[in-house]
Amino acid sequence: MTKTIRLTMAQALARFLTRQMTEMEGEKLPLFGGVWAIFGHGNVAGLGEALYQVREELPTYRAHNEQAMAHAAIAYAKAHFRRRMMAATTSIGPGAVNMVTAAALAHVNRLPVLLLPGDVFASRFPDPVLQQVEDFGDGTISANDCFRPISRYFDRITRPEQIVPALNRAMQVLTDPAECGPVTLALCQDVQAEAFDYPESFFAERFWLPRRPRPDLGETEAAAIALRRAKKPLIVAGGGVLYSQASPLLAEFAEATGIPVCETQGGKSSLPDDHPLNMGAVGVTGTSAANRLAEQADLVLAVGTRLQDFTTGSWALFKNDGKTIVGLNVQPFDAGKHRALPLVADAREGLGELAQALAGWQSPVDWTAYAKTGKAEWRKDAGKATAATNARLPSDAQVIGAVQRTMGKEVVLLHAAGGLPGELHKLWQAGSPGSYHAEYGFSCMGYEIAGGLGAKLARPEREVVVMLGDGSYLMLNSEIATSVMLGLKLIIVVLDNRGFGCINRLQMATGGASFNNLLKDTRHETLPDIDFAAHAASLGAISEKAASIAELETALQKARTNDRTTVVVIETDPQVATDAGGHWWDVTVPEVSTRSEVKAARDDYEKKRGSQRIGD
Repeated sequence: MTKTIRLTMAQALARFLTRQMTEMEGEKLPLFGGVWAIFGHGNVAGLGEALYQVREELPTYRAHNEQAMAHAAIAYAKAHFRRRMMAATTSIGPGAVNMVTAAALAHVNRLPVLLLPGDVFASRFPDPVLQQVEDFGDGTISANDCFRPISRYFDRITRPEQIVPALNRAMQVLTDPAECGPVTLALCQDVQAEAFDYPESFFAERFWLPRRPRPDLGETEAAAIALRRAKKPLIVAGGGVLYSQASPLLAEFAEATGIPVCETQGGKSSLPDDHPLNMGAVGVTGTSAANRLAEQADLVLAVGTRLQDFTTGSWALFKNDGKTIVGLNVQPFDAGKHRALPLVADAREGLGELAQALAGWQSPVDWTAYAKTGKAEWRKDAGKATAATNARLPSDAQVIGAVQRTMGKEVVLLHAAGGLPGELHKLWQAGSPGSYHAEYGFSCMGYEIAGGLGAKLARPEREVVVMLGDGSYLMLNSEIATSVMLGLKLIIVVLDNRGFGCINRLQMATGGASFNNLLKDTRHETLPDIDFAAHAASLGAISEKAASIAELETALQKARTNDRTTVVVIETDPQVATDAGGHWWDVTVPEVSTRSEVKAARDDYEKKRGSQRIGD
């Protein structure tokens, strides 16, 4: 006879999460590092009570914004290379849909997070309840249906026993290297409190270790043949290299074959910046060293990347008509993109078997030498861009240089949206895997501070430096207070260019007038004079405003010794970006306009669009 234990659905869920384990570096660890929770009437009585009962085994963290807490959970998983993860729970209505943006971010970036929004009453007796969204033609719809297209797996729990198959399926998705992404279990609030006799076996401890699919022999052979024929091969390292923890093997592979490596935003830090074969960033935000190789490459080995437009220069960067792409990716959808030769496998396993198939072969010596020469030239250009200056308003690059000189290469540098991703991708010198943490798949303003919180929770021994603009700061800054409350020290550098400087530059580059981006160009009665340092201090942080690059470096040195989150603010020039490196990006310019600037920009756009490889 099956042994059972009577629990509410919420209690069963919480207990189940405490029994999921993983192993990292020989140490047994809970798979779930905790649950972020903002309680409301849709989850406080059911799931709130259940989490209280397991609070020592499964810590519950309180945040100030539902989107932000889900960002923190996602950043935690990213910092752990998807080996550990977190859950996030909200009430119904606004609390739930506040997490939709974060769900989309996790979906795009292929990162695991378990979302547990409260839902309407399954019984429907008290309908419509507070915060319930009613559909006039479908009684099964709730606000949580917004999560369906941006969840890898979605379920609505309308009976307590449904949590058993739902959680089993959720775990398969969250831990699968190819399917990985957000899972949403919408928890009807009355069902959370309903009891069921659950089998004890459901709560048996289970280990989840990374699956490493090996490549098909035929695909490996085809990839090896293509590589052996190549005269100008190039490796593009994506985030899959880091998630597979394949960095050591990537270095060995590059050194054995002499093939230069470039990195996507997600893949940056796959190799140390000072590795002689690391050409740095590729694409729209790339280095000249990487992009000149990409333009000529006759074979592109794309490892763990989804080849989005910033990587490919909107498919105008890889100009060699005779090129072959080899897609080494655990997800077949990505491996076969743009008519690539697919090599469907875990990045570490795929590189290992490809290395064996290529034993004794090396890239032409003159190609490798050409790559190294380009890197030396880029280093000089980057050094000029990041050098200290006495300018009243320094550039983003000069601020990056100050942070790099003061903080070094081994901090975790975290950023997301605006102009900083373009500058940091090519200028930041990452030292070790995971030391560069970019959210540029969804380019989500507001991720930065919350993401820093999650990264620090995952890596408490590391100094976490968050860089963001004033626009992102104003969008979502509440988790500064949470970081102080939890004793999770962040060093936050706010670059105040008084508006949305990056998009303003893009607006002008496409012929537009400076309009509605910088504060001075928006509709206003009075321009705001925002004291970011005072605001950060009001949230409990140590803060100061630096008037120069020299003062910024001094403030950062002090921040290292501070005992809690420190915010340093510096005003920057909204118009200046690094000229060196980079590549065209397809942003469509209007075909018709009364303005000569737009007409000129359209003519230039038409010329550059002619470089795109349609169907490649």
